[in-house]
Amino acid sequence: MPTLQEKKPARPIRRSHVRPLRELIFGDLWEYDPAPETADPKLKPRYDLFIGGRFVLPATGKYFDSINPANEQKLAELALGGAADVDAAYQAAARAFDSGWGRMPGRERGKFLYRVARLLQDRAREFAVAETMDNGKPIKETRDFDVPMAAAHFFYHAGWADKLDYVAPGRRMAPLGVVGQVIPWNFPLLMLSWKIAPALAVGNCVVIKPATNTSITAVKLAEIFQDAGLPPGVVNVITGPGATGGILMAHPAAAKIAFTGSTEVGKVIMRSVAGSDKRMTMELGGKAANIVFDDAPIDQAVEGIVNGIFFNQGQVCCAGSRLLVHEPVAGLVVAKLKQRLRVLRVGDPLDKNTDVGAIVSRAQLETIQRYLDIGVKEGAEMWQPPCRLPPKGFFMPPTIFTGVTQSHRIAREEIFGPVLSILTFRTIDEAIEKANNTAYGLSAGVWTDKGSRILKMSTELKAGVVWANTFNKFDPASPFGGYKESGFGREGGRQGLLDYGKLI
Repeated sequence: MPTLQEKKPARPIRRSHVRPLRELIFGDLWEYDPAPETADPKLKPRYDLFIGGRFVLPATGKYFDSINPANEQKLAELALGGAADVDAAYQAAARAFDSGWGRMPGRERGKFLYRVARLLQDRAREFAVAETMDNGKPIKETRDFDVPMAAAHFFYHAGWADKLDYVAPGRRMAPLGVVGQVIPWNFPLLMLSWKIAPALAVGNCVVIKPATNTSITAVKLAEIFQDAGLPPGVVNVITGPGATGGILMAHPAAAKIAFTGSTEVGKVIMRSVAGSDKRMTMELGGKAANIVFDDAPIDQAVEGIVNGIFFNQGQVCCAGSRLLVHEPVAGLVVAKLKQRLRVLRVGDPLDKNTDVGAIVSRAQLETIQRYLDIGVKEGAEMWQPPCRLPPKGFFMPPTIFTGVTQSHRIAREEIFGPVLSILTFRTIDEAIEKANNTAYGLSAGVWTDKGSRILKMSTELKAGVVWANTFNKFDPASPFGGYKESGFGREGGRQGLLDYGKLI
């Protein structure tokens, strides 16, 4: 372990560099030098709609700006699609399906998916920088998880394309037709991949709308579809506001719709298609419980807690935003968690040293701030580590609330920000009751040394995914989805494929 003498700076020590012993314990003596990611994201000043295999002008003639949440600067202009554009996209998708994609042998469809995966790997750094600039998450997240996992979904589903006869033994799987998809802003590229890849593997064609705030990697992925030689119309990308997504979901040509987003919007979409014969899958909101027992590996659990809520700015539906801690170790866990948060770096998402990046938009930042005010007003104790936020951009320090009860709104409602509510429990039954006492059921985490306890919790917790001694771990072969108001249907794995086809 290096000594203090070994950590001398190159320049002479001035009095301003001397810090109290407390800071020597809880933080670095000197700041890291900036380590910005310098890869060129190759952004164009303007992007049009991707319909029928080419980029076309929007029928509305309108464009909107994509803003970098870290510095509030304009990144590019994006086409604002309307009803006529959505209709044109569905027509192009229907032509592609009828002209051969739906009947193409699986081994041939798989070749296209393999090409997309390899091209995405070839341009990984470019896509990681573009995603970070558009979304605000740290480059470490986009570089090490988002882009590699997006490519992995195309690789995985390319492997399934010629093996569909084995998805359901004794049955044959056929495509549905044209699929309408709408995705959120928290995992723009990854959501594109785990919706488009299984749909294409089964033989469907796609009309997809990315989130208004984060559309850049969607139109850049359309460039990869062109480079891969994907037949025109197989995938169509429509950018625009939420109203455009509503038109896309309600279009009569859609055989199936897939939506990831808020529970409120999901309910509106379900009402709009009620009575139709459309297939639906919905991945909606979450209020995940991360449960730490007294026999858990505490340091490992603290790191899992931080990974589950703070490294992604809490802007994931499966974020572990409720921490349930066994009373005997509650004080220790909170103390270690505060110690860990003191050394997290909030700042420029393109800096490789940054742990917590920017909130996706000003509106979302204001929403998070309102919940902080609500938590304090309702009597919870708020704590934030001391940190200097950048003068521009949408930033918020990691925040924890203690003294939280089940009645607090911050413990019941999805905040979608770096905010953790901490509750305690005494017995395993109390932990299960508190964890399930929510309208949501997307994910949960259990930290304990006892395998029998993990098995019991996994069967009792009403959540689509239960992680054991880890959190936020994903794999294309593993199905993901929720219960209750967190939605229905699965994405990923064999189960996800079944939602994109019909058995005959």
